Amino acid sequence: MTDESRTPDAPRRGKRGRRRKPPSKRKKALVVTAWTAAGVVVLGGTGLGFVYFKLNGNIQGVDINAALGADRPADVDNGSQDILVLGSDSRSGDNAKYGKDEGAARSDTAMIVHVYKGHKKASIVSIPRDTLISRPDCTAEDGEDAPGAERQMFNSAYEVGGPACAVKTVEKMSGIRMDHYIEVDFSGFKKLIDTLGGVDITTKKAIRDKDSHLDLDAGTHRLTGEQALGLVRTRHGVGDGSDLGRIQLQQAFIKALLDQVKDVGVFGNPKKLFDLADDATSAITTDSDLNDVKSLAGFAGGLKGIGADDMKMVTMPIQYDPADPNRVLPLEEADQQVWDALKADKAIPRSATEKSAGDKGDVGDVVSSE
Repeated sequence: MTDESRTPDAPRRGKRGRRRKPPSKRKKALVVTAWTAAGVVVLGGTGLGFVYFKLNGNIQGVDINAALGADRPADVDNGSQDILVLGSDSRSGDNAKYGKDEGAARSDTAMIVHVYKGHKKASIVSIPRDTLISRPDCTAEDGEDAPGAERQMFNSAYEVGGPACAVKTVEKMSGIRMDHYIEVDFSGFKKLIDTLGGVDITTKKAIRDKDSHLDLDAGTHRLTGEQALGLVRTRHGVGDGSDLGRIQLQQAFIKALLDQVKDVGVFGNPKKLFDLADDATSAITTDSDLNDVKSLAGFAGGLKGIGADDMKMVTMPIQYDPADPNRVLPLEEADQQVWDALKADKAIPRSATEKSAGDKGDVGDVVSSE
């Protein structure tokens, strides 16, 4: 995909400098499924009152603004939007079957989604969970202080302080204010894929990973929810076994998922429409600005024109830690190029990622969404 340096003009903001929510229409949205989850909500949110209240009751919200207060980057008024999308690796409840995990849940997947003004294109920056960062002071969800610390894995922010700490950490790293937060969990993701009817993926080589319950021969597959979850979680079945290979698999899967959402015929099937909306709203946690069907539908409607070919996906520029090959370190100058581009609502320059270990590797020789 070529870099995009120009994007269409955006609508003006409303009062108090806050971005006006995009108009509510039909579908198409984000993910490791946040877009898909939000998109099907748009379809379900236009039905009878029962449907509205059922879906509305599914959505969980977190008041990020109240938790973080004024200690945040400025809200840049250029018509763009920035969304932090997390996939939670909680092993509680229905997720327990995926293995025991010590301590609290962590953010297994993290992406900054930058929607350019005009809402026709987007850039997605994946943050490796094993990145060593300076974690800021946070307040834990139980109200206790969670002191900041150096050389902490990125996903520990969610572990010690929940969604608000994850958002604060990303904002401190990037200098970019997150307009929204969307979190998707394991069991909800799996159910959503099954209701959708699966997602088509081509594996050029066999993938075997007992830890993520993935066992695929080379060839084209329509992945079930269980298999899709295994694919986006596997790290031992491809590449060098690191989190970097898993990120590339996730990026390939997102594009395949968006194509599948576009192609599946749900408009003529009211039951499937409702089932998708029910699954999607049950699978996500959002910031408090999106935690009702009307707001979520408006948000997703503003993204309906963004398809798989309209997204540039990169991994945050990193290098392997010389002191620990199982960890990675930010490439600060290259990272700054990425953040500066997004703040200016411009395309991420190729020079920012050319020396990064993040987008290298042989995963492209293993899986394809074609």
